[in-house]
This record gives sequence, C-alpha cells and structure tokens, in this order.
Amino acid sequence: MRRAVLQLVPGICKTENALVMHHSIKDWPALERPRERLAHAGPAHLSDAELLAVMLGRGTAGVSALDLARQLLSQFGGMRGVLNARPSELEALRGVGPGKSALLTAARECCCRYMGEKLAPGRAIAAPADSQDFLLARLRDRSYEVFCCIFLDNRHRVLAFEELFRGTIDNTTVYPREVVRQALHRNAAAVILAHNHPSGIPEPSDADRLITRRVRDALELIDVRLLDHMVIGDGSCVSLASRGML
Repeated sequence: MRRAVLQLVPGICKTENALVMHHSIKDWPALERPRERLAHAGPAHLSDAELLAVMLGRGTAGVSALDLARQLLSQFGGMRGVLNARPSELEALRGVGPGKSALLTAARECCCRYMGEKLAPGRAIAAPADSQDFLLARLRDRSYEVFCCIFLDNRHRVLAFEELFRGTIDNTTVYPREVVRQALHRNAAAVILAHNHPSGIPEPSDADRLITRRVRDALELIDVRLLDHMVIGDGSCVSLASRGML
C-alpha cells in the first residue's frame, strides 16, 4: 500500500536506494529563486549559475533552470565558455534548444556592444585604458589573428573601428597601404592599431614591432599620427606606446 501511495503523489518517485524529490524553481521559497534574489539582493550577489538561470528563464522536464545552468557552466568551463560556445555546441546539451542557444548568443553580442559604446563615434580616447576593455571583449576569444584600426580625428575622437585583416592561428598579413587608404577615406588625423594573439600571450613579437614601424612610417607620409598598437591576449593587453616601442 505504501508503494502505491508514493507512486500517486505528484513530484515524488522512488529509486532503488532513496526517495527523490523533483521540484521546479517556482516551488522554492521566494528568496531562494534566482529571479527574486536578483530583484532583492542585486546581480552582484548571484552566482554565475543563478545569473545564467535568470537568462534561461526555465529548464526542461525534470531539470530546473538552475540545474541546466550548472550543467552548461560545467560543460563549457564557466560563463565565458558558455557565451562563446557555438549554437550547435549548446544545443548538444539536453534541454538547450534553438531558443535558448539564440538567447545566449544574443547575450554575448549585447556584452560586446555594451563595451563598444566606449568607442562610439565622437567619443574621445585619452589613454590606452579607454579602448582596452572594448578590444579585449572583441578580440580575446578569436581563434585566429585579427588586425584592427581605430581611426581618430584631430581631437582624438573616434571616427570608426574597422577589422581590416584576418589571419591564421598565428599570423596575419598586414598591408600598410590599406591602413593608409582607410585613414584617408575617414579623413583621420590619428590611428590606433590593435591585434590579438590566439595563444593568449600578449607579449609583442618581433613581427609586431616591425609592422608597427612600417605602418607608422606609411602614415607619416600623409601626416597621420600612429598613437598606439595594442596587442590583445587572454584577459590582458600590452600597449606598445607604453613600452616605448613606437
């Protein structure tokens, strides 16, 4: 009789060794639910799993949004890995369909655009730190080298940010004449160069220093100043100007 009663009670099932309770997040005490905790305590007090659960909204049959968030973080090694994962990789996990993978992809792009507002047209760049966060967000997770330029007016206000060249896992072919052409097209008075190292180590190479000098010399011919060359690694970057390498 006890076995029959247990089988009829919603949310309770009997395993071989124990009784297991299955509750959705809506059944939890209010201040233990991620969304309510977000509203009550603020985002800084939530764990990565709780923040991700809020974004996901709901889980799947037998798996809460928080459990699904924990599985994603474990599968991809943390929040950064989750947001950088391809849709096909996300959807390989049970409970993550096209809707949830699209949401996570959009969240990643929102982060990049948020950082990108620091380099919105008209914003002035006075120090390497003004562009560092944006460049890190855009370039640190690329699996190949990307060479970029920030074009500035004579008051160092941003005119445009452009990805000019793409390379393999360890090198990019950079053409100074194309940098010059783009500077003339933008009527730029100054330029900041940037590229990433897929290895994650931002230490400038001999090739980096050589291309910096070549681009600097080419820009000088049209009276455009090279302000800096930023090398982006995994979570950090190096300013060649700060190193005295311009």
